[in-house]
Amino acid sequence: MDDRFNITYITIDGYVEMHRYRYLYFVIMFIAYILIICCNSTIVCLIVIHKNLHEPMYIFIAALLLNSVLYSTNIYPKLLIDFLSEKQIISYPLCLFQSYVYYTLATSEFLLLTAMSYDRYVSICKPLQYPTIMRKTTVNVFLLLAWLVPACELSVAVALYANIKLCSFSLKGIFCNTSIYSLQCGRSVALTVYGVFMLVNIALLPLLFILFTYTRILLISYRSCKTVRNKAAQTCLPHLLVLINFSSFVTYDVVVVRLESDFPKTVRLVMTLQMITYQPLFNPVIYGLKMKEISKHLKKLLFQVKSH
Repeated sequence: MDDRFNITYITIDGYVEMHRYRYLYFVIMFIAYILIICCNSTIVCLIVIHKNLHEPMYIFIAALLLNSVLYSTNIYPKLLIDFLSEKQIISYPLCLFQSYVYYTLATSEFLLLTAMSYDRYVSICKPLQYPTIMRKTTVNVFLLLAWLVPACELSVAVALYANIKLCSFSLKGIFCNTSIYSLQCGRSVALTVYGVFMLVNIALLPLLFILFTYTRILLISYRSCKTVRNKAAQTCLPHLLVLINFSSFVTYDVVVVRLESDFPKTVRLVMTLQMITYQPLFNPVIYGLKMKEISKHLKKLLFQVKSH
């Protein structure tokens, strides 16, 4: 606590032998951050530049990759500062803000994956109605809701957290996520109830919808000709891989962090680093290699760079 300004500071205590490996941590995470920005930005630029990629599916992919850049920018700069600092601390208001942005963007990714599953469902199950249903207005509404709904719902949770008394000032992590829940003096009934409401509203319901759409796609593809099956495999497989990867890290965040599972510190650190590195790097690699049109433009770009 800084008595002069009445600011509460939280010690970030999730690192392993920071004094010994600080420069190694810095180099690895700096390279990872640069790769995340470059890989994601390259594919976003390709989608923006090429008119044949101005379709709902590719617009959603661009939004998802842009979301990954914002997600990483919320975490990496503070990590890099911490690696070079003698003390790893953060003010409680800034910690709440980082947690708010982290969960807003993580939830937005989930809702964007939901919108993408609906887009694939309409494309494969109702191809004749696709141009009518997936109009530019519909796509814009989906994008707006994907970012606006989590931002509004999580702002209420942050307001509830802001008024809670803290009894612990040491965070079992390397950035602010639901681990701040363990800093409270006691469990808040209002926060618990609202947390369950958010979990159902912006996680469980979208997940059920995604399962429904892909089940329908699978059934229709199975009954259809080889061309439809190939189209479903080419466009749906990357989305499913991203969804499975993302869901595994969400499960880790809930099980290990929120439920305060007794994992060794080193294991917790490795898992957290994987969570903030794999997903933002995994998305552009999957979409760049598996989506035929994006892959084609990416190869052209690489060929032009080599020829110069």
